[in-house]
Amino acid sequence: MNKYEKITEARHILELPEEATMDEIKASYRRLLARWHPDKCPEDPEKANEMTRRITAAYQTLLDYCANYRFCFSKEAVKKQRSSREWWMERFGNDPLWGGKNE
Repeated sequence: MNKYEKITEARHILELPEEATMDEIKASYRRLLARWHPDKCPEDPEKANEMTRRITAAYQTLLDYCANYRFCFSKEAVKKQRSSREWWMERFGNDPLWGGKNE
């Protein structure tokens, strides 16, 4: 299995969309562990153990990928992450008609 396939499988196990933040990855991991922890599934402890193992392995796969991901800090890359307010202010600034409050 190649790296992309491993990451895709991990993403599916953690029920994540194609794009996710670290907070979303952690929240999904915690939510799934809470659901599948052996103490929470006494009716099928074998399946609960297997799911806990798979969830933990998937989480570690994504953490390893994110830890070695090369982030781009170029102006263009940072601009892609700006908020809608930042986008608006960049275009219209304090224009009396479209910008901030009229004073």
